Amino acid sequence: MSERFKIEAGGDRAALRSRIDDACDRMEKIYEVDCYPKITVTRHWSKHNPVISGEIACPAAYRWYLRRELLKLAVQGAEIQIEPSRARVDLNSPSLLRNIDESDLDITRKKLFLFGPERVDLSIQRLEHYTGTKAEEFQRYVLLTNYQMHMDAFETVFPECRKPRRPGVQMPAYHQKTENNDGVTIIDIGVGPSNAKNLTDHLAVLRPDAMIMVGHCAGVRNHQEIGDFVLASGYMRADRLLDDALPLSVPVSPSFLLNRYLARVLEDRQLPYRVGTVYTTVDRNWELALRGTLNDLQASRSVAVDMESATVAANGFRYRIPNATLLCISDKPLHGRPKLPQQAKAFYEETKKQHIAVALGALDLARQEFPEGLPNSEIRSLDEPLMGGSGM
Repeated sequence: MSERFKIEAGGDRAALRSRIDDACDRMEKIYEVDCYPKITVTRHWSKHNPVISGEIACPAAYRWYLRRELLKLAVQGAEIQIEPSRARVDLNSPSLLRNIDESDLDITRKKLFLFGPERVDLSIQRLEHYTGTKAEEFQRYVLLTNYQMHMDAFETVFPECRKPRRPGVQMPAYHQKTENNDGVTIIDIGVGPSNAKNLTDHLAVLRPDAMIMVGHCAGVRNHQEIGDFVLASGYMRADRLLDDALPLSVPVSPSFLLNRYLARVLEDRQLPYRVGTVYTTVDRNWELALRGTLNDLQASRSVAVDMESATVAANGFRYRIPNATLLCISDKPLHGRPKLPQQAKAFYEETKKQHIAVALGALDLARQEFPEGLPNSEIRSLDEPLMGGSGM
């Protein structure tokens, strides 16, 4: 397994695609014998970074991504070389945490991939543990929820979806599996920003094309009604979870394209919605300490309160994943309509299928207009990896 595998510049797209499939096979075989595959890309047209190389892990888990990104480079005339690198690090090794520490990344060096192989290995193990499903089953489009009823509604649409292989998993995932991984995955992440960060930290290594938070919220404006939808135009990050990794001074906004698709579906279905700032709190009982929250709501012009959306959006920004928020108003505590059992049950029964249908409709539009993935240039950075997705 020591020999190098090369894809030379030139050739038609079909021939290049076949060679890249062979390259992916080679990477998977290298990984199976406990080595990290190393990819070297030579771009003769690049003045400052003609040769870039990097190690990867678990290539089978995101083969669709490797095939797409390597084909883009090959079509442009890049030469690609695959070879074994160093031995895989045991995930029980004391050196693991040093190897995956992302606090001292050199932003002046162009990388091949956003994550190192140890980080990918660990995150895929964690993702499979939490969701009860294999990484290879995850699809390019991801819905995040914290309600089993949304999972049930998803299963109604896709009765043959792949489900967890064991009972009692913490964050169950269902997958509408397709041949090219262009279906939809839904994950019940549970409640709160810590869960939202945990899941999206690990999901990011699979490089999904889009993720949408499908949740409930408290409406705070007079002219909102229970059952109305909310699309976030921005976020007030009162979750405090990513403040060190992403300063509050950095503006975070959802994907314009995803918001446009969501709005189109809502309007086609004649469903009321409002666009505005979503206030994401770490305190589930924010109503019990109202003065500070009211000041924040007033200052931010927020239209809704939830516990996950800003965290998902901040991690989407950090990891270059186009994302959006589709919330449905379940209560209006500032107007004497708190969430109570009887009213909540009726609301859930009425809205759950509709909520999932809107999200799926928006992802259908995204898939039709951008089959190779949503443009992500607005969330690319100075240290952007070469295999960075559709904004390349």
